Amino acid sequence: MANAGGEVTSLLAEMKLGHQDALGRLMPLVYAELRRLAGHYLRGERTGHTLQPTALVHEAFLRLVGQDRTDWQHRGQFIGVAAQLMRRILVDYARQRAARKRAGSPVTLDEERLGPGVGMDRTEEILAMEEVLDRLAKVDPQQARIVELRYFGGLAVEETAEVLEISPRTVKRDWAMARAWLRAELADQRCG
Repeated sequence: MANAGGEVTSLLAEMKLGHQDALGRLMPLVYAELRRLAGHYLRGERTGHTLQPTALVHEAFLRLVGQDRTDWQHRGQFIGVAAQLMRRILVDYARQRAARKRAGSPVTLDEERLGPGVGMDRTEEILAMEEVLDRLAKVDPQQARIVELRYFGGLAVEETAEVLEISPRTVKRDWAMARAWLRAELADQRCG
């Protein structure tokens, strides 16, 4: 994987220089990991969900390679941005769906799902998590990124540490603090 990571980094640098063939060589190296992320995002969604993992990967990949201003440094950064883009795509999808079927009921999130490797199965849950995650990002951006990568991306502690270029110990500490903060916010949301 280290060799593949180095090759991905080289191809990202080539893309930045405008080498069009680099994109074709990059996709096979990152596709499996992006597909795994997409599968994690969509696990637990309702049967017949119209957004499939392949479509989510392709949409995210198109957005990734269209980012001219990003100074790609390494594979971990690329995968981290991909996880963020997939989250945004799903949130946009959930908002469109909610707008079509808004029933006026309060939005809640099952706190038990804040463990590692959780999936999302409700539009309301995606939107609730997006709302509290936006608030957390204003308080502590690093904790918000950790939640995004672990909750939405399904990344392990070590993978999250690699993407954010911090220690696994820091990820564990911030993950625990972020979960406590989110629980408090969700309790306030339910009471309010």
